[in-house]
Amino acid sequence: MKIVVLDGYTENPGDISWGGLEALGELTVYDRTSVDNEKEIISRIGDAQVVLTNKTPISKNTIDACLDMKFIAMLATGYNVVDYNYAKEKGIPVSNVPAYGTASVGQFAIALLLEICHHIGHHDRSVHEGGWQNSIDWCYWDYPLIELDGKTMGIIGFGRIGQATGRIARALGMRVLANDTFESESGKAVAEYVDRDTLLSQSDVIALHCPLFPDTEGIINKSSISRMKDGVIILNNSRGPLVVEQDLADALNSGKVAAAGLDVVSTEPIRADNPLLAAKNCIITPHISWAAKECRQRIMDCSVENVKAYAAGAPVNVVNM
Repeated sequence: MKIVVLDGYTENPGDISWGGLEALGELTVYDRTSVDNEKEIISRIGDAQVVLTNKTPISKNTIDACLDMKFIAMLATGYNVVDYNYAKEKGIPVSNVPAYGTASVGQFAIALLLEICHHIGHHDRSVHEGGWQNSIDWCYWDYPLIELDGKTMGIIGFGRIGQATGRIARALGMRVLANDTFESESGKAVAEYVDRDTLLSQSDVIALHCPLFPDTEGIINKSSISRMKDGVIILNNSRGPLVVEQDLADALNSGKVAAAGLDVVSTEPIRADNPLLAAKNCIITPHISWAAKECRQRIMDCSVENVKAYAAGAPVNVVNM
């Protein structure tokens, strides 16, 4: 069978192997495919039976034009770039990679928090630029330093990743509150489940680990921020649209929110006019919580298994059937 990868570079910039897929059929890998050029997408899929994509959209028009396409595999957990309902109508299963970055994404959330607390990057640059050599004191710090022991972290969305973040927070001596529509026994072992308003009002740090649904879009907004403690820290390495960015920027600039650590924004790559770029005390990284080599290898391994299962007539991790 013919297999096409539409946007393989972020999954594999050259440090892992496509060999598992090569063993399953005639493989063509494109580093990047234009997300806006439907003709190019259709042309690159061609007569392939299996298509793997991460962010390249597969629309109704593309599905109609690519008559040989029988299976779509996401190189990710999210699958909103595919018209999966129409794919279902056409009998095309769409599979995803359901869990690959739990430890890494939780670790990254805490890394954002620790950078806010200690500004290690800034102080390292300051030392290398001569600041310590020229200091009249034996030490100095350019930002307030924050100890987390005894403070409260509130986590909105307490599935696998939220619980991973919570376990690390507890190891740092933090009290952990959680808000989720589903309360699990594993979650209760890590955190105290509370309603959203309690979490907002009692937390020193708020971390977002929830999916993007209509009822979670924009949950960090002017109204919810007003119910938070003065000087709260907000972390988001889940989905950018969970945050109303202008409202967060305004709260950062006023000091209501002391700092934010973000790995995601509403439009990616980030736009030059994003208000958070000019906001005070806002750390932004380029959506890399997932990108540890170990995580990307798990994506590759699961994707190979998804294609194998389809070829055997029993697709797994299907999201639309």
